[in-house]
Amino acid sequence: MDEKTMRALVVEDDPSWQTILSEILTDRGLKVDVTDKLDEAIILMRSASHRLAIVDLSLDGSDHRNRDGLRVLDAVKTYDPGCVTVMLTGYATVELAVDALTAHGAFTCLRKETFTRSAFREMVDEALAAALPWTESGVEGTPVNLDEAVPFDTGEKPEQVRTALVVDDDAGWRAILGELLREAGYETRVCNGLGEALGCLGRERYSLAVVDLSLSGREKAPRSRAMSAPGSAGDEPDGYRLLGLTRASGIPTIVVSGITSPKEIEHTYDEYGIFACLEKQTFDRQAFIRTVGDVASAGQIDGELEQLTERERQVLALLVRGVTNQDIADSLMISINTVKRHLKAIYKKLEVSTRSAAVAKALNAGLSTGAGPLLSSMED
Repeated sequence: MDEKTMRALVVEDDPSWQTILSEILTDRGLKVDVTDKLDEAIILMRSASHRLAIVDLSLDGSDHRNRDGLRVLDAVKTYDPGCVTVMLTGYATVELAVDALTAHGAFTCLRKETFTRSAFREMVDEALAAALPWTESGVEGTPVNLDEAVPFDTGEKPEQVRTALVVDDDAGWRAILGELLREAGYETRVCNGLGEALGCLGRERYSLAVVDLSLSGREKAPRSRAMSAPGSAGDEPDGYRLLGLTRASGIPTIVVSGITSPKEIEHTYDEYGIFACLEKQTFDRQAFIRTVGDVASAGQIDGELEQLTERERQVLALLVRGVTNQDIADSLMISINTVKRHLKAIYKKLEVSTRSAAVAKALNAGLSTGAGPLLSSMED
């Protein structure tokens, strides 16, 4: 084996999954270490650096509540910080995916029930590209510090290249939409569910999102916020939850879905501010390409807003809706003090001193996320 060969770590207690993952990773040119125990995984991390780790959530098949996989993710940050981690589980929930991505540093979270070899290969390629280039010395030694790494979308492509996020649980539609977007000049990131999409949205800014509403096979539209009872957001289908995230991030979104009820389509426009809704039953490639072109020609965000980080843009998008600091903190899962720091940075970059002035600049630049409390009710 060439000493320059990169290593991967598979932490999985199911022999069948060990075989599947090892085969795919080996085909991708990686030398694979396999274990089913946390302590053995730590020994492997300390003995050699790994480029990628695929970690099962539960390492005890007899106990579905086992969460040793999260402990493995934490151990990677300590013993093998250059390693990109991926959570693979048969017990995924949205809350678990968010926790794995935000608190435990996973690159993405994949569900075993929707696993496909082709999608996994694409994810492996993206994960490998997310870290800095391998050392010229060929030593597997110096781990890559992902906190200091060059982001995936910089350094190797022109600044004018646009990136699109495609989220659809049908592999055929992902291939079709990805191909059309590449023809339109976009680099694409394809996901088959909300968990993967969360990881992408957390790592990269997108010029466009194309979303299927029927993710996980749940096609029922959610009730409007005005009609929903407190705490009912957890019942909202994944596709609609994703629309809420793209809207909060200011990403123009095209819905391509089999949902055709006029009431549901109207709800999607009104509640989530989508750019367009195209039906799969009558899908026309040229119409889709024209719609993508309309997004590009609709105008770029004001140069002042381009100075903002992705998180600052999310805060500003929520600010436009007139929500409180506490609402922003709850929505983005950050502290009140962090919200205040983001607001201070936003004011400085936009050269304003009040919330209302920041909102006015955002609205003038076309960054609107719909109705919220009256601006006059917001404290400056």
